[in-house]
Amino acid sequence: MPGENLSRDEARERAALLSVDGYEVSLDLRSAVGGVTGDGPRTFRSVTTIRFRCNEPGASSFADLIAPSVTAVSLNGRDLDPGEVFDGSRIALEDLAADNELVVDAQCAYSRTGEGLHRFVDPEDGEVYLYTQYEPADSRRVFANFEQPDLKAPYRFEVRAPQGWTVWSNGAGEQADGVWRFAETKPISTYITCVVAGPYHYVTDSYSRTFADGTTLEIPLGALCRKGLAPHFDADDVFLVTKQGLDFFHDHFDYPYPFGKYDQAFVPEYNLGAMENPGLVTFREEFIFRGKVTQASYEGRANVVLHEMAHMWFGDLVTMEWWDDLWLKESFADFMGAFSLVGATRFQDGWITFANRRKAWAYRADQLPSTHPITADIRDLQDAKLNFDGITYAKGASVLKQLVAYVGEEAFLEGARRYFKRHAYGNTRLGDLLSALEETSGRDMSAWARSWLQTAGVDALTPQVLLGADGRVEELAVVQEAAESHPELRPHRVAVGLYRVTDGALERYARVETDVEGARTVVAELAGSEAPDLVLVNDDDLTYCKTRFDATSLATLREHLGAVTDPLARALCWSALWNMTRDALLPARDFVDLVLRFAGRESGIGVLQMLHAWAESAVTHYTAPARRETAARLLAEGARRELYAAPAGSEHQLAWARFFARTATAEADFALLDELLSGTSTVEGLDVDQELRWAFLEPLAAHGAVDEETLARELARDDTASGKRHQIRCLAARPSEAVKAQAWAQVVESDALSNAMVEATIAGFAQDSQRELIAPYAEKYFAAIERVWQERSIQIAMHVVQGLFPSLQQSRATLDATDAWLDSHKEAAPALRRLVLESRDDLARALRGQACDEAADQ
Repeated sequence: MPGENLSRDEARERAALLSVDGYEVSLDLRSAVGGVTGDGPRTFRSVTTIRFRCNEPGASSFADLIAPSVTAVSLNGRDLDPGEVFDGSRIALEDLAADNELVVDAQCAYSRTGEGLHRFVDPEDGEVYLYTQYEPADSRRVFANFEQPDLKAPYRFEVRAPQGWTVWSNGAGEQADGVWRFAETKPISTYITCVVAGPYHYVTDSYSRTFADGTTLEIPLGALCRKGLAPHFDADDVFLVTKQGLDFFHDHFDYPYPFGKYDQAFVPEYNLGAMENPGLVTFREEFIFRGKVTQASYEGRANVVLHEMAHMWFGDLVTMEWWDDLWLKESFADFMGAFSLVGATRFQDGWITFANRRKAWAYRADQLPSTHPITADIRDLQDAKLNFDGITYAKGASVLKQLVAYVGEEAFLEGARRYFKRHAYGNTRLGDLLSALEETSGRDMSAWARSWLQTAGVDALTPQVLLGADGRVEELAVVQEAAESHPELRPHRVAVGLYRVTDGALERYARVETDVEGARTVVAELAGSEAPDLVLVNDDDLTYCKTRFDATSLATLREHLGAVTDPLARALCWSALWNMTRDALLPARDFVDLVLRFAGRESGIGVLQMLHAWAESAVTHYTAPARRETAARLLAEGARRELYAAPAGSEHQLAWARFFARTATAEADFALLDELLSGTSTVEGLDVDQELRWAFLEPLAAHGAVDEETLARELARDDTASGKRHQIRCLAARPSEAVKAQAWAQVVESDALSNAMVEATIAGFAQDSQRELIAPYAEKYFAAIERVWQERSIQIAMHVVQGLFPSLQQSRATLDATDAWLDSHKEAAPALRRLVLESRDDLARALRGQACDEAADQ
């Protein structure tokens, strides 16, 4: 729609002109249940009253609203013609007074894409569930507003809902005369307001904290999910982590939680991991585990709970002015998630997971052509939508970890405390945080910010070891290299560890913490040390870099990787080897061989599951085509072997069972999966629960070993929302031209499917074993994506553009076709071009990796 993509310049102009005093929002959601008449979308009534001031009386501006229709608009008691002032996304406001009152009565649409007010019908019992999701700019799909983060205001919501429903919002609510009325919020941004409504299962608890001055803070706690998931809902564990997090942040932030209650809603068909709405955090309901999962899953959920809690201060209390400084909340929340996980909960391996999983996301994003500084250039809302990426989250968090090493933990935290108190309920830019950190650390933060926040790209650090005649270290240096496209060399605070093999164990015997600057830094303190078998230049993971190895270290890891006794050091070695594989410095076959030889000895379940994902990717993308079938067979054989070798009933056994299913290639593999499903074969200790059944069925479906009727019978066993998503994915995975044509039409040519079903269909569509079958869709993809981008919501369009890119058609011809599209669509939406450029880069990287693997034969 015209004007739907708000620009930064427009937002700045409006913020300079307007100040918002408050919102009153009345929603009538009774239309959510019952039949629908007519051909239009199902709608609800939304009446919004906005009180605001204008610094230049007589000036013009606009309010934001995306709705099928507007019934009435009143400005300062003067009725306006909706047909004249509303264009589908904006309401024109002319001749503003110094003090203004705008009233908008609209019919807004329920969403099926997870944007705005999402409506979900549970197939299990027919119950309807609603929730809102707004970031970065979808509250305007629910009520009229000024949709930008720096026009904060207090909100009062009232909601009419079907009988028997409960309604939640940011503030505490009460029901009277069929209307739910909620306490006024503190001044907050539009995108973190929230409404959840429906017959949700709700559990309560409470948190109490007495501070040093004798005051006591009482926080009502709540957790909710669909009724169908209630038997699986371990709310006690959610509350445990919540209380531990509140204690941790109160200890470290010295600013009491400011938003009253703390509800956490686990909602269906959610596009994100979670969202930090103050007082009502929303999560994807997949964090409620229907079957047995590993501790890595519980750790992941705890991390997300703590990440969102950190946002109550970093993001909700103090908010970035515009999306350029999105990192001011996301990088901090990502860092604080790991920091508090280790500092407050039972998950003591949080920094290992961070090093192994979160940084892998950052390293990939930072080597794409779309990489950007952590402080980004966000021109408009489409840019903002794509900026929720590995740079803003994981690289930003990695850089903050480096900052803590640079200035010291207490100086860092004291800077945060001053930042909260100075800017509470306000909006900030980069300089506001840096000034607080300069005060507490005594360091010049501008130079640090220029190097780390205002440049892009990742540096590589490699050790150089010169041994003397006596066999000891004569000189050890760290060489720093930057990418050609981003040649900045940064200052790094690193720990350099020396390791040697002793009695079969690879252990550290020396460690020096030092500053690495420029192209080459000599670590003088290590001169005279015994010759190392392994040098780890980012030991303890203090900085953000790609770690490389000298020849001796690499040779040691080839033989002794599983013998590295320290779990963080071992994870860092795995991560470095994976980066070398992606950079075509290590043949994919070598990485897969290391996984086959050493992954069975990996104690960390999160690291093991990451190795499984990397090994799959190595075979699918980086193995030479002539060797791919052999590599896949070896991976499946190794997975099967480790499945039987793992301790009975252990989480490692479960991880290997899932990995075996994903790598199954031979008839014997499929036979075993079928026997495990039927119960004619068993693996001691392995409980084939419903979630594992679906994991076994997908590869069987993809290889034509089960038919539609079998999948229908499985759905009858698991006739739930989760079961339906699994079935849709399995149906789309079948090796049939008709199946692929139907899946393509459902996703690309129709908008009938909800966001969750689009995601499931795309996940099933492209199977590694079906490269030839789906090859014709490469041409169709490039013919369709611009139309899809223009016609569909940005969330669905992103699913299609990213998920259906022909990444399995790994040839120069596909690369040329991608380049041809980019060359002929230079005027396409920048956000769309960015997604295609990123997929093109992944494809080019795959071809380089395959060439490296092929060269290993020569």
